[in-house]
Amino acid sequence: MTDKQLAAPDKERQVGLALGLSAFFLWGFLPAYYKLTTAVPADVVVAHRILWSVVAVGAFLALRGRIGEVIAILRKPAIAFKLALSAAAISVNWLVFIYAVEQNEILSVSFGYFANPLVSVAIGLIVLKETLSRAQWVAIAIATFAVGVQGVALGEIPWISLALAFSFATYGYLRKTVDVGASPGLLTEALLLSPFAAAYLVWFGVSTGTDVTYVGDPWLLLALIGTGVVTAFPLALFAAGARRLPLTIVGLMQYIAPSIQMLLAIFVYGEEVGEVRFATFALIWVSLAIFTFDALKRSRDARRARTPKAAPQAR
Repeated sequence: MTDKQLAAPDKERQVGLALGLSAFFLWGFLPAYYKLTTAVPADVVVAHRILWSVVAVGAFLALRGRIGEVIAILRKPAIAFKLALSAAAISVNWLVFIYAVEQNEILSVSFGYFANPLVSVAIGLIVLKETLSRAQWVAIAIATFAVGVQGVALGEIPWISLALAFSFATYGYLRKTVDVGASPGLLTEALLLSPFAAAYLVWFGVSTGTDVTYVGDPWLLLALIGTGVVTAFPLALFAAGARRLPLTIVGLMQYIAPSIQMLLAIFVYGEEVGEVRFATFALIWVSLAIFTFDALKRSRDARRARTPKAAPQAR
């Protein structure tokens, strides 16, 4: 094997790392983008996001000659039905996310996405009947305690964080049950949602007398059109990066986005952390540290189990 052949996997991993990091950094700064559309109600923004995602993701796949994959998906009712369910889950996630940004609750967004991996593990336990290690049980118990403390101390259930964590974990679970690519799957979901989004915009415009096209405000309209791009572009980067990286690294990178969101909330938008909220974030970080250490250990043990032992040399 030549040096060039040996270097190829390392180069692929470096490219994957750059693409993956870019995707998570863009997702981290996504609240800043949706500050541009705060003049529009969150439900209307979501309807625009769905419709413009059809345009953006459709253009991306058309340029790559992959529209046929979407047509093939739509011709299979069972797969289309599962994607309809995942589309419902992601639309709830988008709505809560954009509402939270408009209400200056970015810290709640960050908390929700920090908790998301642990909720995914809980779904695996309940739905897939998976067995958890002792460390995973401890991590989930700490996270549950953190949510409870925040709810009692703040006098209300942290519904934004919980809704984001559970809707995205549900989306992830549903997408794992469907063997379709990330971009074709997203376009199919957006296509399935688009009739409802268009109908909602018409109803909202008629019932409130609002011009939901926003043609009278070109900058706002441009920001709404851009919601399709900020949906499609990071996903394309992530899909390309994930193919080149081990799942362990991808799992670790998912903490980048909520970390950026937390910093944005505190240092850019001036949201108050408070002692209780800081304590609950600290508990979530402890649970994630336990969860991550356990995941890395299990991954290392699995690699060792797959590696054949060298045969003993004759003396």
